[in-house]
Amino acid sequence: MFHIEKTSKSKNKTALIIIDMINSMEFEDGDKLYERALPCAENIAELKRRTKDAGIPTIYVNDNYGRWQSDFKEIVEYIIEEDTRGKPITELLKPVEEDYFVLKPKFSGFFATPLHLLLEHLMVETVILTGVAGNMCVHFTANDAYMRDYKIFVPEDCTASNTIPANEEALHLMRDVLKGSITPSSKLTFKGDTSADIIDHG
Repeated sequence: MFHIEKTSKSKNKTALIIIDMINSMEFEDGDKLYERALPCAENIAELKRRTKDAGIPTIYVNDNYGRWQSDFKEIVEYIIEEDTRGKPITELLKPVEEDYFVLKPKFSGFFATPLHLLLEHLMVETVILTGVAGNMCVHFTANDAYMRDYKIFVPEDCTASNTIPANEEALHLMRDVLKGSITPSSKLTFKGDTSADIIDHG
C-alpha cells in the first residue's frame, strides 16, 4: 500500500512533509488540537493535491505512539477502525501508494529516523513542513532541517497547535531564526521543475 523500498528520484528538489497528522487525537487536550487541526488538514489536502500535480513527493513523518511493533499502515487502520477523534483528519489525508513515510520516536522528524537519507535519495533541497503541533514537532523538525541546510517553507495555514498564540510564536521563530517562509499555501505556486520548484507570492 505504501512505498517502503521502491523509491525513485524526483525531478523536483522539493518535498512536502506532513507531520503527525495521522493521529488519533486521543490524549489530554486532544480536543483543542483537533479543533485547530481540522481546518489545517483541509489546507494540507489541497496543498498536497497541487504539489502532487507538480511532481513533488509527499513524505508522512509520524510518531509511532509507542507502538514499536506497528507499521504506518497499521496506525492508519487503527485510527480509522477504532473511530478515534482524529478519524476525519486521517481520512482526509490518508496516504496513497506513491507516498513515502517515516516513523519517528521523538519530536523531530530527523531524530533517529532515515528522513535525511530519504531526502538525499530524492535529491531534495527544499522542504515544505506542515502538520501538528506547530510549536512542538513541526518546530523541532524545522530546527533540524535548518541545521542540515535545507530551504524551509512552513505555510502558516498548514500547521496548528493547541493555541493560536503558541502556533504564531513558533511560526515567527521559524521565519525569523530559521529563515523559513511562512507564506500561506494559497500564495505558493509550484512549477514542477528543478530550476524553481516554488514561487512565493507572499
